[in-house]
Amino acid sequence: MAEFDDIRPFNDSEVSAVIARLLADPDLLGTIAALRLDGLHRAIPPVARAIIRFALRREFGDVLDVRSFQERVEGYMARMIADTTAGFTVSGLDQIAPGTSYLFLSNHRDITLDPAFTNYGLFHNGHNTVRIAIGDNLLQRPYVSDLMRLNKSFIVNRSATAPRQMLAALRNLSKYIRLSVLEDGESVWLAQREGRAKDGLDRTEPSIIKMLGMSMDKKGGQTLAEHVRSLRIVPVAVSYELDPCDALKAAELCARDIHGSYDKGEDEDVQSIAASISGDKGAVHVAYGTPLTADFQTPEDVAAAVDRQILRNYRLHPSNYIAYQITTGTLPDIVLPGETERFNLADHSGGIADFETRLNRIPEAHRPYFLRIYTNPVLAKLGQLGA
Repeated sequence: MAEFDDIRPFNDSEVSAVIARLLADPDLLGTIAALRLDGLHRAIPPVARAIIRFALRREFGDVLDVRSFQERVEGYMARMIADTTAGFTVSGLDQIAPGTSYLFLSNHRDITLDPAFTNYGLFHNGHNTVRIAIGDNLLQRPYVSDLMRLNKSFIVNRSATAPRQMLAALRNLSKYIRLSVLEDGESVWLAQREGRAKDGLDRTEPSIIKMLGMSMDKKGGQTLAEHVRSLRIVPVAVSYELDPCDALKAAELCARDIHGSYDKGEDEDVQSIAASISGDKGAVHVAYGTPLTADFQTPEDVAAAVDRQILRNYRLHPSNYIAYQITTGTLPDIVLPGETERFNLADHSGGIADFETRLNRIPEAHRPYFLRIYTNPVLAKLGQLGA
């Protein structure tokens, strides 16, 4: 495992030292103090940090292994679900065997919540938690890296620029994912693409499949189809009734259209993470698909199979119907899960008013992009994209 020391999650033997380092990190303590004790933090920062350090030491000071850390984090996750969602549901887990390791290949709408909700669904249904792939672009602060690696995250090197560096990093990543699933018996969460689907369209990048293929046993004559089956790739569709970062995404999409590019601000990813955790998410659903088993010939074939499952299993919410109606003046001929009749606007007058208030809070120029985030999943279901 030494060859993966720069990317792997922390081992149990490292947890105590990492916890001690975090409890002494003024940057982490100051960040939490600003969130929890804003007035005191602005007036007397050392006192606010000391209070936070005391509270964290009492909560995490006796944590000695990864499992214990995740059990403490689970409590925060449960409170977040209670406070910021209208309910959390899952489907498809009856086709996933407890005790078996999988590669969960997920759509990507939120930086941290997609793997968190995928993990939460597994944890509460008798499955082991997953190792989570996270880009090094999100780990600009040491305490963020420590927290992520304590929570079984491993690092995807996106900062390499030289071709040889990039190739070596991708090959190392592929080998680590294969090792995790096939030898360590640890499931892995991996996004279907680099970067979030800010426009509401979920598409698997074939380059992700090509990366996974770098660890094929070519000397043993292993084919792509055999490699895919061995990894037990399960597509996962995470859907949010409300996207806590919808206004931020709409602003970025608008800027890209107008200027041709978008310059991300300093700590913008951290701000998005904070907004997604604290923001209203409405109903959240995670749909687990079935392992890929077809006789795939190319990475594009595999990507298309993942896309088909994610599109089929993605759960639409009233917000999607409302956005579609605002955009087109009609309602799609799709029945919501659990319903027997088409969506009826009259049954959702309160939701419509709330959605329109949310829409009207952002600049007018951003609103078409905001609506697109919610409308595109409906268009994808209807096969109307590009029409």
